Amino acid sequence: MRTFATGRILVLVCLAATAACTKAPEAVSSGSTVSAQEKLLSIPVPDPSKYSVQRDLREWQNPRLIVRQDGIGFVDLSNHEIHIVQPDQVPAQLASLPPSAWPYGRVVLVTAAEPRNPTDQTKADLRKNRGLLVGTLKAMDVQILLP
Repeated sequence: MRTFATGRILVLVCLAATAACTKAPEAVSSGSTVSAQEKLLSIPVPDPSKYSVQRDLREWQNPRLIVRQDGIGFVDLSNHEIHIVQPDQVPAQLASLPPSAWPYGRVVLVTAAEPRNPTDQTKADLRKNRGLLVGTLKAMDVQILLP
């Protein structure tokens, strides 16, 4: 049990360090990023009372993202498919969701796909994608929930 808690703390520290070293995407560079951010800001702030007691994350109703070596897995809850997008496509993907996809407010569940026996390159790609995702979500004022 103690090893699990230590591992979780290590993951959180790595996420914070990676996010601190990541340049946030520039909203000015693309008109779609600005409109995506404006659309996401119309979603209410997160309401932890609606999701903090959830023990079974399979019942999570807000957007769910999976950090992968090849990009970000965007989980389509309606048919349980995972669509792989690049980190810079996440704002548009989130903004394309209807308000009904955000019952808990502006919060997403982020998990990681940890491959067995990853190479150093795989680990580097995962860190890069995680950092880009965290930076993007923070820049868009979207709260992150880590299981």
